[in-house]
Amino acid sequence: MTHEPSPRRAFAIRWRGQRRLLAALLIGVLMIAATAVPALAAPPQPVDPRNPDFGPNVMVFDPSMPTSQIQAAVDAVAAQQVPNQFGSQRYALLFKPGTYGTTAAPLNFEVGYYTEVAGLGRSPGDVTVNGSIYVHNQCDANGCIALNNFWRSLSNVTINVANPNGCYTGEFWAVSQAAPMRRVHVIGNGQNITLMDYCTGPSFASGGFIADSKFEGQVINGSQQQWLTRDSTLTAWTNGVWNQVFSGVVNAPAECFGVPGCGPYTTLATSPVTREKPFLYIDASGKYRVFTPALRRNSSGTTWENGPTAGSSLPIDEFFIAKPSDSAQVINNALARGQNLILTPGIYNLNKSLDVKREDTVVLGLGLPTLVPQNGSAAMTVADVAGVKLAGFMIDAGPVNSPVLLEIGKRNAHKSDKDNPTSVQDVFFRIGGAALGKATTSMVVNSDYTLLDDIWAWRADHGNGVGWTQNTADTGVIVNGDNVTAYGLFVEHYQKYETIWNGNNGKVIFYQNEMPYDPPSQAAWMSAPNVKGYPALTVANGVKKFNGYGMGSYSFFNQGVDIYADNAFVVPTTLPAGSMHDLLTIFLDPSNGKGGILNVINGTGGSSTIANPDVPVTVVN
Repeated sequence: MTHEPSPRRAFAIRWRGQRRLLAALLIGVLMIAATAVPALAAPPQPVDPRNPDFGPNVMVFDPSMPTSQIQAAVDAVAAQQVPNQFGSQRYALLFKPGTYGTTAAPLNFEVGYYTEVAGLGRSPGDVTVNGSIYVHNQCDANGCIALNNFWRSLSNVTINVANPNGCYTGEFWAVSQAAPMRRVHVIGNGQNITLMDYCTGPSFASGGFIADSKFEGQVINGSQQQWLTRDSTLTAWTNGVWNQVFSGVVNAPAECFGVPGCGPYTTLATSPVTREKPFLYIDASGKYRVFTPALRRNSSGTTWENGPTAGSSLPIDEFFIAKPSDSAQVINNALARGQNLILTPGIYNLNKSLDVKREDTVVLGLGLPTLVPQNGSAAMTVADVAGVKLAGFMIDAGPVNSPVLLEIGKRNAHKSDKDNPTSVQDVFFRIGGAALGKATTSMVVNSDYTLLDDIWAWRADHGNGVGWTQNTADTGVIVNGDNVTAYGLFVEHYQKYETIWNGNNGKVIFYQNEMPYDPPSQAAWMSAPNVKGYPALTVANGVKKFNGYGMGSYSFFNQGVDIYADNAFVVPTTLPAGSMHDLLTIFLDPSNGKGGILNVINGTGGSSTIANPDVPVTVVN
């Protein structure tokens, strides 16, 4: 005889079965979710504000350390880095506030490739080095030159010159591109500050950039082909070669350009709009912070001579301190959390772009860290937001072509703030040289009011992976934003238009260019069927206002055949008179060069060819 369960028991049986089914479904959903959604990132580790972990290649020196110990450490870095043009090592040598060396026992050391030397004071006077911090020529079988002394920096120190007698007495900074000197006070003590190394020949140099610095002593330009000095104070400056530009410099030489026997100097009494580079420092309580200087308009002289630099200070615990071992996702997670970013020395191989989306984000490199996209992405993108500050790092093209390496803002967004612009400072691009790399464009600037301050975009002419069909790159810089101002724009060797300026009311104060060395034929280098070559800088026809000051383009076509560019610069004929000021072209190396540049600008100015080698062909206005 069978019995039917009671209604209550039947309900309980059914409910147990439903619970098992619901539990199974819930477990299944959770398992699917676990495979579909990545695990939450681990919370950031707290930063010790007095002893942050910058990794092994950031060396922090204390004035209590014996000078001999510091000397041994910096000499060991120099021994490795001075000849290390395309190596992977990167270093930052940081000096806590205090005095280093004495007149009797000075601290003198050389700065090699991929080495940043910086004081950790609030002002340059907080760190004093009795001695010198120098760069000399590099010598090989062909002689001693500084033409390849790239990728190093010196900042935020006072140098009280005290070094051995002999030819090298004084402060030598014989550099070329991507070797800025910022916030430096040099007290010469009767000795010169020289931007060339005249102790060994032939002493060629091709720099360079100084900002927010003061020199008590004569600055010898010497063989420096071109140089920009901005918002600084001089005692005296001697000579020039092709293109020396002074913007907002107290005691700058008077304007003199295009006249034999003087200058060549382009001199602007003030800089229209500037903001100095962010810097790391230690406050009075011993905590690390990052200082972001304030915006200045119509400025001249340094930010610090008459009191501390105006601006704002950020605690170090608001920064994610990235290591080269961190993935792009880890770094992006930190940026998404609202953190700023310090990139410590090394090479960052990126499988996706670093994306800066929050206004006022600071991205600061220590020791020239290098970003390398591996899969054809950008290395970094910046949203069209106000006040982003990018400073002190390099971007190398990777093995897969990137359409762009750095993009600032989105095209046609126009959301930027003129009182809080984005700035890009001491950011250097490289296509080939260290390794084979490809990128269509190095930098695209879409955001209005962006400040560019010491940019070198270089398609390599020597090193690894170099050749017309190897390190391919069309254009160095494209500016689409309005009211963009550039100081110290160096763009070299790209295969089409080197710089394209589409934005209105732009300004370029100092421009340096070498056209590509290696077009295999004229037919391979034509911008139109009847237009030979590509200009170094072209301003789009729709632009109503643009100003250029102190702009040079050089040719050295070394493939053994004549290659010509019709113009170095092309701008709308409707620009107001005098918009382009102090322009020049030069034909380099008559022993090996061919062809040349047929006109300086818009079909005028004359040609620079083997008929007039190493002689500037100029247009003043």
